[in-house]
Amino acid sequence: MSTEPRLAEVAQPEPAQQAAPGTDQAVKETLEDYTLRFAPRSYRRWTPMVVATTALGGIAYMADFSIGAGIGLAHGTGNALLAIAVAAVVIFVTGFPLAYYGARYNIDLDLITRGSGFGYFGSVLTSVIFASFTFIFFALEGSIMAQGLKLGLGLPLWLGYLVSTLMVIPLVIYGMTALSKLQVWTTPIWLLLMVGPLVYLVATDPGTVDRFLAYAGTDGDGGINTASVLLGAGVCLSLIAQIGEQIDYLRFMPPKTEANKRRWWTAVVMAGPGWVVLGALKQAIGVFLAVYIIAEVGASAAPEPIQQFKGAFDAMMPSWLVVPLAVVLVVISQIKINVTNAYSGSLAWTNSFTRVTRRYPGRMVFVLVNLGFALALMEADMFSFLNSILGFYSNCAIAWVVTVATDIGINKYVLKLSPHAPEFRRGMLYAVNPVGVVAFVAASGLSIAMYFHALGDALQPYSPVAAAVIAFVLTPLMAVVTKGRYYLRRTDDGIAEPPLDADGNPSAVAYECHVCRQQFERPDVAACRTHDAVVCSLCLSTDKVGDHVLPAAV
Repeated sequence: MSTEPRLAEVAQPEPAQQAAPGTDQAVKETLEDYTLRFAPRSYRRWTPMVVATTALGGIAYMADFSIGAGIGLAHGTGNALLAIAVAAVVIFVTGFPLAYYGARYNIDLDLITRGSGFGYFGSVLTSVIFASFTFIFFALEGSIMAQGLKLGLGLPLWLGYLVSTLMVIPLVIYGMTALSKLQVWTTPIWLLLMVGPLVYLVATDPGTVDRFLAYAGTDGDGGINTASVLLGAGVCLSLIAQIGEQIDYLRFMPPKTEANKRRWWTAVVMAGPGWVVLGALKQAIGVFLAVYIIAEVGASAAPEPIQQFKGAFDAMMPSWLVVPLAVVLVVISQIKINVTNAYSGSLAWTNSFTRVTRRYPGRMVFVLVNLGFALALMEADMFSFLNSILGFYSNCAIAWVVTVATDIGINKYVLKLSPHAPEFRRGMLYAVNPVGVVAFVAASGLSIAMYFHALGDALQPYSPVAAAVIAFVLTPLMAVVTKGRYYLRRTDDGIAEPPLDADGNPSAVAYECHVCRQQFERPDVAACRTHDAVVCSLCLSTDKVGDHVLPAAV
């Protein structure tokens, strides 16, 4: 009997989100947000601009103001602005290929990582790193919201932490459908409350700009210092993994066609790597407001966004309106970002757990797990040692993102040793690909050692540079050494229908998975090893004995 099954029969397409009566809850849930899998064309009903607005709504976090303030207070305005600019350039350049692949092939960053140098199980490493990113930043935003609730309502911080954690659960249950509505409707209010005070202060008191530009910081004399710039950039680069959350929305982009290509590219660039433009502006505003607060109130309150905006609102409106508006801004910002943190974190944890255990427990289990980790960090007062956490974390995040971006940009398009189209299905990939795993482990390990002064105090500020450079050099080097042989376990998935249509978009032809009896589009299925039928990617992931997994190609 041939071990290379081929299928010609195609099931009639039907909307993939319509599950049969009595379908298991896990199936219904994965058909809502397509956890672990390709997002089918039948579900992607949003226009490019709606997807982009939804994705950008997720970067409404207040942490940027704290990060900018912390860098500015320590190193001075000049060093802080240069650090922010350096980090922004790195994030934009590395984020572009990742955003393109997510939007073009409708898969999240974990699925991209699998086929871009890490292998089916190798990318579990990076899934855990991304999941950690989401609960670290959930905790940070929750801490900021708790500060706002304490100021506005007098709630003790411990209770504010709990409230900020529990309130996102109802919003994140319903996946992309609910999140798109939330982000679109709240974005105009958030923009008005954030930008209004800054414009007012600059227009009514130009001296604030002079004080801002002249601020020297506590650790310097106001001059530009390379070590200070790199230390600050390292903190900002902890946000490099934010591209993963952007892709969790960008994977729902409609197909790119000749008619919509301008809108499609605009949305991808704006909501993909372009998020960092707004992020960098917020960090610079954080420095500006911190310097303003120092002059008006004192340094102790300057890093807290609630105090920054309270001071700004106080200069432009009646006192009775100041605290309520500051609290509203903080609460809206926290909700907008933390529904994204909870959502993206649940996807990352579910990805890792399902691959390792071959069991799919449902995404909501890991929403609660992620929130539990975040609440523990808040109760441990992570806000007080924020920059230390972010500086350490950035080394891992940089190593991961640069490795995947280099594999796409160099190994796929220049060296052509990595398959051009992404692959993520079990059976098609090797368990571990040394290209990405070796580059990532070496880059993150050496940069973390540098961060903790293991290689001397002089090199410590250069740890983020080391993470980026080592990952960038080792990724193509490992591809050349291995001759690209560990990317694909097999090149034929046993289905005659091409995975891409004439425009290069994932095919919308639908098949029925013979295991779960649901309809899935062509990129999400493969032939079954033991039946003349197809199996969806999730059923392949949960196949405990490997009955359905195609054998390695001879």
